[in-house]
This record gives sequence, structure tokens and C-alpha cells, in this order.
Amino acid sequence: MSNPSIQRGIALPVMLIMLAVMMVSSIYLLKSSTSTTLTTSNLAYDAAMTKAADAGLHAGFTYLRNLAAKPDLLVNQPAAGYVATLTQTWTVINPNFWLGSVTLAADADGNRVEYVIHRMCNLPGPYDSNNNKCQTTAPRPGITGPRALGETLRVDAPNLASAGQIHYVVTARVFGPRGGNVVTQAVIMKGP
Repeated sequence: MSNPSIQRGIALPVMLIMLAVMMVSSIYLLKSSTSTTLTTSNLAYDAAMTKAADAGLHAGFTYLRNLAAKPDLLVNQPAAGYVATLTQTWTVINPNFWLGSVTLAADADGNRVEYVIHRMCNLPGPYDSNNNKCQTTAPRPGITGPRALGETLRVDAPNLASAGQIHYVVTARVFGPRGGNVVTQAVIMKGP
């Protein structure tokens, strides 16, 4: 027969080991659920800032759509956030890219939206002048011309039955109240 005094002390260490395993498991679960909550919160914040950036894209689009005098598009319009040229080597991280931009009033969430409109030409002035190179596309379907739909035009290309559409890039960036930022862009095509 076994000695009962030897068996009495084994339950305590086994229970302590089980409690330690349960404590480590609960800490892991708590940390995992906290990480998931933070990730979800950050994704929601990023989505809200992206929606706020749409206000800048909309403001740029509205300016281009409602512009009555097309000669205004030949030169910079700083009050409207319009720049008649775009240097191909500049990206949104280059401070020069944002010269001439407009900042909208902060929205209800504290997001500050800044936007700039660039005409995709290397020089101000008419798109079809000798030294100016602009990104243009053939007219929309239903407008006849000797170019296929979507074919890029060159400055030295033969005359079209109707003018091509010049590309404009509207870029908006948002500075959120918690320090985040989002940049969005839209390409708009408009006749000269």
C-alpha cells in the first residue's frame, strides 16, 4: 500500500502550474483582443481621413468643371489651387509639388484638407504651342477624329477633327487630428 503522506503534497504544485498556464493564456487573449481593437480603430481612422480627402478632390473637380474662361487654365491660379504645369520628377513628398495649393477649413472631425490641381504640361500657355508637351488623349466616343480612342497625342501630330482632352491631376492630402495623413489623386480630362 502507498504512503498517504507522500501523495498529499502533489496537488498544490499541479494547481500552481495550471493557474500559471491559465494566467499566461488570459494575458495573451487580452493582448490579442487589444491589438485587434487598435487595428480596427486605425483602419476606421484611415477610412475617415480618406473620405475627408474627397472634399479636396471634389473642390478641384468643381473648379475645373465650372471654369467659364478657359484662358485661365493657361496660367497659374493660386487662389484656386491651380498650377498650369507639372514637373514629371516631382512626387507628393516633394515640397515644390504643393506650391500653389489651397487648404480648406478644418471639418467637424478636425481634418485639414489641402489640394492642388496640376495641368500635365511642361510649360504654361497653349497646350499645342511648339515647345509645350502636354499629356492629352483623343476625344470621347461620338466625336470623330483620325485618332483611335485612348491614343496619346503628340504636339507634332497631324491636326485632329476636334481637339484632344488635356489631363489634369487633382491631388488632395489630409492632416488628421491624431497626426495621420492620407494622399489621394484623381485624373480629370478636359478639352482645351
